[in-house]
Amino acid sequence: MTVAIWVDADACPNPIKAILYRAAERREIALTLVANHAISVPPSRFIRTLRVEQGFDKADDTIVARINAGDLVITADLPLANDAIDKGAYVITSRGEVLDKSNIRQRVQMRDFMETMRSSGVQTGGPAALSNADKMQFGNALDRWLQRQPKK
Repeated sequence: MTVAIWVDADACPNPIKAILYRAAERREIALTLVANHAISVPPSRFIRTLRVEQGFDKADDTIVARINAGDLVITADLPLANDAIDKGAYVITSRGEVLDKSNIRQRVQMRDFMETMRSSGVQTGGPAALSNADKMQFGNALDRWLQRQPKK
């Protein structure tokens, strides 16, 4: 079975995309970046973009409709991650956190709790800037997934 990498590209940081470009070329794995705006990618027979129309969850719905069990999904969107996990995909956030059946429910509940807090006026702050440690953790998680894939 041939696997693919799918990226929720609207919010994926450029340094993470660069890591993915190199991995797709090195391992000859199809990499698709899904976004509602144009994305510039290096020329490659393994890297492509898929532009979807503007709208709530359009990119997410497209990814879920196209992934297969065993594919890798890169996203920080927890509902998308949950749907991808349900379809048998492997999920990594852009900070290198692996999301799976053992932790996704807790993460979604925390997200919902924080959303309730924000809607009641509590200032919760945003995520910290992507650090070198985050990039390294992402690269390590990606390498672990790649190592489990058959070589071409």
